[in-house]
Amino acid sequence: MNEIEHLHEAMLAYPETDVSEPFGPGPLVYKVADKMFAIMNPEKIPVMLNLKCDPERALELRDEYPSIESGYHMNKKHWNSVHLDGSVPDSLILELIDHSFDCVLAKQSKHFRERINAQRK
Repeated sequence: MNEIEHLHEAMLAYPETDVSEPFGPGPLVYKVADKMFAIMNPEKIPVMLNLKCDPERALELRDEYPSIESGYHMNKKHWNSVHLDGSVPDSLILELIDHSFDCVLAKQSKHFRERINAQRK
């Protein structure tokens, strides 16, 4: 399995997540409760993954990893673009996907959060 397939499956494994191509062929948009938590562009070389992030942590990550930049075509305060060039550990990428999902989930109703969190266990 290649990296793109692995990430695709990992993001779709979150409860009530769907994927679409609202910007046309290419970028894959992953949503929960109709809110984006990730955009993966498998056509870019290296593959680019946009993820929502706590603003302070976003800055720390950008300082630590040259392949993590402010979100391409996104709100630069709340989104990072991760260039999947092998320099960011896989475990951190999965952690950042989880963090992004949690950032979006935090803005939902208590009832919705509880339902989703129950499904994640």
